[in-house]
Amino acid sequence: MTDGVAPRPAVTVLWGGDAYAPRQQVALLRRLRAENPGIEALRAREVFFLQLDRPLDAAQHRRLRQLLRLDGGTSADEPPGELRLIVPRIGTLSPWSSKATDILRQCGFDAVRRIERAIACYLVPGWPSPPPAPLYDRMTQSLLHDPARAAELFVPRQERPLGSAAVMTRGMAALREADAALGLALAPDVLEYLAHRFTELGRDPTDTELMMFAQINSEHCRHKIFRADWLIDGERHERSLFDMIRNTHARHPFATLSAYHDNAAVIAGGEAHWLVPVGSRRGYTESAGPRHIVMKVETHNHPTAIAPWAGASTGAGGEIRDEGATGRGARPKAGV
Repeated sequence: MTDGVAPRPAVTVLWGGDAYAPRQQVALLRRLRAENPGIEALRAREVFFLQLDRPLDAAQHRRLRQLLRLDGGTSADEPPGELRLIVPRIGTLSPWSSKATDILRQCGFDAVRRIERAIACYLVPGWPSPPPAPLYDRMTQSLLHDPARAAELFVPRQERPLGSAAVMTRGMAALREADAALGLALAPDVLEYLAHRFTELGRDPTDTELMMFAQINSEHCRHKIFRADWLIDGERHERSLFDMIRNTHARHPFATLSAYHDNAAVIAGGEAHWLVPVGSRRGYTESAGPRHIVMKVETHNHPTAIAPWAGASTGAGGEIRDEGATGRGARPKAGV
């Protein structure tokens, strides 16, 4: 047992089928060989790890295998090659796990505390060093040499106590140390502002407050800048950047039905006929009327340079959330 980490919990392992479609595997092998010509073959299988509060009976096992679309594969079906396990980054809870666990519970599997998905990746004749970049994202995934270490995915981490930066006694030096230790990348003028403001408040800032303040000016959120005052040639401008954006709409509001009230906007559309679902009858009926257009711009909710695919996933979710909640709300119809 390491400091602050509990022993590995018991984990149930279920082996699945191929992790990649044939075309994906061919393309991936081509990319691998471009970097490592010695690689002869690649095989990748899905593996599911479950943390259970109690054992599942035979009927539950059959239903679970149906839900996960398992083809009856077992660890005995191990293909040739050297194995490495690609798992979500140790110490994190993957978005897939969060959603899949919720689905299983909704399907009656209340004994499932959590499920995680991994990829068992076999390379022939073996894994080069360093590991090939196309196979996994080191920012969001971990590469395990020993599959038994997958149990570490479920090890509960102790919550760290709330910390603080000793601004009241050490001033800017304490803020600079906290900035470096937490990786906040705060600008010098922001550090000066924080030192001045918390001195006025007469208390030290907590590490949580510093982290949240850093996010205000993150890649995803620039509200502080867009709301800031403009000084042009020494004279204060009457409008902030955001005011300038809103001014365009104020001067030309034609066909705009809603703007700046939700996280999306609505413009007037034309008359149209469309199909709408009919509740519990599981059918459709025809309806007619104006079809207005909802639109928005969604950035990646995860820093693009760190994890572009995860960012795109959360961006798609942001689209569904914000457009579906505009005005009286809406029901998503299709996504591309």
